[in-house]
Amino acid sequence: MKVLVPVKRVVDYNVKVLVKSDNTDVDIANVKMSMNPFDEIAVEEATRLKEKGIATEIVAVSCGVTQCQEQIRSAMAIGADRGVLVETTSLLQPLAVAKLLKAVVDKEQPQLVILGKQAIDDDANQTGQMLAALLDWPQATFASQVEVEGDSVKVTREIDGGLEILQLKLPAIITTDLRLNEPRFATLPKIMQAKKKPIETLTPESLGVDIEPRLQVLKVNEPPARKAGIKVSSVAELVDKLKNEAKVI
Repeated sequence: MKVLVPVKRVVDYNVKVLVKSDNTDVDIANVKMSMNPFDEIAVEEATRLKEKGIATEIVAVSCGVTQCQEQIRSAMAIGADRGVLVETTSLLQPLAVAKLLKAVVDKEQPQLVILGKQAIDDDANQTGQMLAALLDWPQATFASQVEVEGDSVKVTREIDGGLEILQLKLPAIITTDLRLNEPRFATLPKIMQAKKKPIETLTPESLGVDIEPRLQVLKVNEPPARKAGIKVSSVAELVDKLKNEAKVI
């Protein structure tokens, strides 16, 4: 079984993101970039399926600038066998990424696509669902457990009321949640081996995909600063402030 794992290049989660002075976007100049944490979970899950003898090949895919090869190499250090980079300098919105991934799926013919439920830069939580719609494949989002059983996959997902179990016929799309697994630390030998693994470079034009943005960002602002807290002398004063000032009760 071939597993396709999309990975996105994002600002590292430890970095405090700043807005550009002209409020057009966030400033990523000289900022540390990493693989989206939810995608890292997806790579780990695919690797575990391979270790169980279920998956035979893992293909890591990224869409974006040339530097996205770094994230593909990181996926290879965890367990991916080869990589595909759809290279473009254009701004990619979720629909464009879903279209590009569909073209790669059509080319690679995987039986399972595992990707992060959302990226930590735009928090869109759309690409997996759009990809499933474009392919007309069954999908299970926010997976906390994945079990492949023959030509189907059983996915446990967290919902407001507890847990929901879905049985999907392969091929299928799965998006990962935080509690699915704990990604392993890539060892130095694995990192060195990843440098020798192949990465195929494609372009949106070669795939015949229109990546024209459908949405326009009007302005990007820093979140408003929180007011300093105050101390109250009694419960009665606390209740009064919650009722008359905060107006939450």
